[in-house]
Amino acid sequence: MQFCTVLLHFLDRDISPIMTLRDHKTQEVTTYRPQYGAARTFFLLTVIVLICVLCFIHIVEFQKKENLTIIPPRAVPKKHHDFCTVQPLSPKEDFEEKLLLESIAWPETPSLPTPLPVKEASYPAKSTFTILPQTGGGQWHVGDKLKVLIKMCDFQGHPKKSGGDVLFARLHNPTLGAGVAGKVEDHLNGSYSAVFSLIWKGSAWVEVTLVHPSEAVTVLRRLNSEQPDRVKFQSIFRSGSISETTICNVFLRSTQQPLCNYTDLHTGEPWFCFKPKNLNCDTRIIHSMREVKQNLKAKEEKLFQLRVNLKVSIPASGPASVTVLPRQKGQAVVNSSNMESGPSGYYYKGAWQTLSGTKVQQFNTPSAITQCLKGKVVHLYGDSTIRQWFEYFNGALPDLKEFDLHSHKKNGPFMAMDFANNILMTFRCHGPPFRCAPVPISELRYIANELDTVIGGTNTVVIFGIWAHFGSFPVEVYIRRLQTIRRAVIRLLNRSPGTVVIIRTANPKALPSRVSLVNSDWYSLQNDKVLRAIFKGLNVHLVDAWEMVLAHHLPHNLHPQPPIIKNMINVLLSYICPIKSG
Repeated sequence: MQFCTVLLHFLDRDISPIMTLRDHKTQEVTTYRPQYGAARTFFLLTVIVLICVLCFIHIVEFQKKENLTIIPPRAVPKKHHDFCTVQPLSPKEDFEEKLLLESIAWPETPSLPTPLPVKEASYPAKSTFTILPQTGGGQWHVGDKLKVLIKMCDFQGHPKKSGGDVLFARLHNPTLGAGVAGKVEDHLNGSYSAVFSLIWKGSAWVEVTLVHPSEAVTVLRRLNSEQPDRVKFQSIFRSGSISETTICNVFLRSTQQPLCNYTDLHTGEPWFCFKPKNLNCDTRIIHSMREVKQNLKAKEEKLFQLRVNLKVSIPASGPASVTVLPRQKGQAVVNSSNMESGPSGYYYKGAWQTLSGTKVQQFNTPSAITQCLKGKVVHLYGDSTIRQWFEYFNGALPDLKEFDLHSHKKNGPFMAMDFANNILMTFRCHGPPFRCAPVPISELRYIANELDTVIGGTNTVVIFGIWAHFGSFPVEVYIRRLQTIRRAVIRLLNRSPGTVVIIRTANPKALPSRVSLVNSDWYSLQNDKVLRAIFKGLNVHLVDAWEMVLAHHLPHNLHPQPPIIKNMINVLLSYICPIKSG
């Protein structure tokens, strides 16, 4: 509705619209009436009418797509999938779900007896990694693979006998601004291998990090199975002077209080709230996150200690680096196509380069970015990691003016336009679950439903990323969400094959102890594998945020720092404006 309010303001008086724009650098609000020629005015009014129509379609469809049935009280369930009823998957998608779960199956992790024997858990300070010698004892060259053996030990220095630890590996050279992610293989006996592609000449330093001991994975698994409702959401219901607040979630434990069923009728996405005592289900107006409330068993918090066993580097038992010589004559060039599960790219001199596919260009000036986006409509959907991209464009392009929609600065929606270059850019957050400050219910829309309203075409770019709010749920919830989005992407590409669709993957992040229990990198890693599998084979592009953060020297962060974001934008724009062959 806010989109329509702002756009209809253009038509308030005469054919030259009054515009209220917010300067994203000074935050000053300016009202002015530009003068346009007849052709540009006609184009502007056409865009306004089109967007207004779509806005009202959204509002009507939002009202239609919620199932406002009341669910009576039921017995308290024992398992998460009994908490609430969800629409069954089709046989094809149900089979796909089984295959996906098999493909991301994590090695068996230790059961945790009571009292918890913390000293028997994996401990990075007593563990080591060793660079294995080159085959035949020769020297290292660009194009070779470097192998590292990792041996895990517990707090007492005893070797571990089982696998399941979460390990990250990186090869880097700070002087060259170079970095590449390594692939870790679990041998299920307490030892692991990390394999790196040698891509640059000079020094290459190995870094191995224990993200979680296997014992912590046991806890994370149990939390998502037994407490998928530990992140609490709430909604405000209001009618006249009466207002009530109740708990909401994908899963709600049964009490004597009936439920309001807000399952989306088009996508089947489940969402439930406890019914207010004195108001109807259709009086729900505001959504927000309430609290995180999870129950750990005795001493389990000791498995999630910063600087002890949570994202801590493992020391080398010998040299931690090798010297790489230039490629030997006749040696194959490293690329993803000739490497099994190799890296998607690497950093060199601070710039990200892919190993196959679209060549990454450097868009270093506002004019270069503007030229690429000229004549484009760019829709961004998702969580705050996608909002970060909207904010980047808003700050980097002086002629891209953001409309003041009076929306929350973190929730959106947002819209910006560059009239001279005919660029329209929008951002909208995804539907629940969404951990956020209070947001009107009408602004929470499922990505699949939004994609179904996009006309598409060669001048339309659709970008989405959805992952950061799903860590506390069983992976089946995430699979279901991606399946509904994939169906919408297929429909969009069928009706408008020229539409550019770009997907942002998850990325590693900082893990304070409490954050690690709901937003662990282990959760994100599992979900990231699912996303790649579900969209594999479609005419979509991936921005590999996972490897771009893992390979960089900057600390991990939910919202990566500016140098990483700039590289992501370069990849994004390279998909939109690829180098023409020939």
